[in-house]
Amino acid sequence: MKDKLKNISKTTLSHDWAKLDRIDYDYQFKDGEWKRLSRETYNRGHGAAILLYNPMSGNVILTKQFRMPIYDVNNDEGMSIEVCAGAIDNNDSALETVIRETEEEVGYRISTAKQVLTAYTSPGAITEKMFLFVAEYDENMKVTKGGGLESENEEIEVLEVHFSKAIEMVKQEEIVDAKTIMLLQYAQINQLIK
Repeated sequence: MKDKLKNISKTTLSHDWAKLDRIDYDYQFKDGEWKRLSRETYNRGHGAAILLYNPMSGNVILTKQFRMPIYDVNNDEGMSIEVCAGAIDNNDSALETVIRETEEEVGYRISTAKQVLTAYTSPGAITEKMFLFVAEYDENMKVTKGGGLESENEEIEVLEVHFSKAIEMVKQEEIVDAKTIMLLQYAQINQLIK
């Protein structure tokens, strides 16, 4: 790809909660023609998400929280049903992130999880790579009520729903978050919950 790119320049447009850059570059198309292009990229680092599932009860743990981009752009209520997730801090691994976020957001203490997928959820504009995990849970692992951290201005509702209901919520477009859909479909394809 490096042979098809040249004259790359980057201008930072904003660096508040995350970094927004405009990248200008020359790109060579298949017909040999070079064109000057410009794209904006939003960089907030990478993230990790986890689907907690209980093979005995058939339940999964999800979260429900307000998301301004959903509210702002779509004139929707702004609430999003998602798997537990968070940004990977500078010194943490993706696994450490999901273990921490699981306790903070939903109140379950897990010691390990299995990474099953890695995906860019919106590669046309966002640099974030999501590391997707699954882990079993049971009621003995519940250590707090969850709900997120006040210091991070989180107000998270914890949902425990049957897996079949979660799949129906995807079909009914009650769940529209890409990482959540991917993990629920992974669980369905791999028959994690019978």
